[in-house]
Amino acid sequence: MNQPVQIVGSPISPYVRKVLVCLERKKIAYEIDPIVPFFGNDEFSRLSPLRRIPVLIDERVALADSSVICQYLEDRQPEPAFYPRDVADRARARWLEEFADSRMGDVFIWRLFNQIAIRQRVWNEPPDQTVVKQALEVEIPSVLDYLEGELPADGFLFGDPGIADVSIACFFRNAAFARFQVDRSRWPRTAAFVARALALPEFQKLARIEDAMLRTPIPKQREALRELGLALMAKSYGSDAPRRGIMPI
Repeated sequence: MNQPVQIVGSPISPYVRKVLVCLERKKIAYEIDPIVPFFGNDEFSRLSPLRRIPVLIDERVALADSSVICQYLEDRQPEPAFYPRDVADRARARWLEEFADSRMGDVFIWRLFNQIAIRQRVWNEPPDQTVVKQALEVEIPSVLDYLEGELPADGFLFGDPGIADVSIACFFRNAAFARFQVDRSRWPRTAAFVARALALPEFQKLARIEDAMLRTPIPKQREALRELGLALMAKSYGSDAPRRGIMPI
């Protein structure tokens, strides 16, 4: 498998970011088609029936789920390990990944980032302030209370940074895009953990790309990333007009 893997999806997505960090840590070459899922064409719908990102394509398979993709990359190239070796630690890491992808995704992405950033930029709709208020005052504090009891005071969850650390940290990057920061006085472990994780070289490298995308209108993002030297897929699954997916947002 000497060809770069292909990743369909915008690096601003926490799910795409998780896969890109995995690829960077394993030093697996990749090309990207940085589409926002709402701008996917009909062929994108065939690749990703839920119209979600990321999608991975290589010589053998096309996959449309970040957890499945990361496990596939681990099986394809086990070193350096992205998952704990111990069976109990591995199970717990998968649970924390699931908690991040489901509960944190629901709260930080659909109830905060979607309301503040996506609705206006993609659909030209104002945020639902009731949803945002509930997220900030009730749902996010509940998530942070749980993480405060799970995250280590120092270092990372299972030694070297891995799937659980990366999955959790990815959502705080999007929270920052929506102008949310963890209150260090109320959740000191979580705030310190997020700072450590986002300071990792892989996150720092991707942050430069993400910041450029945030400054660039969606139709011009592909060219902006080309100018940054990112390897782009020759073929794009994007379209000019947005459409809503089949999953509720």
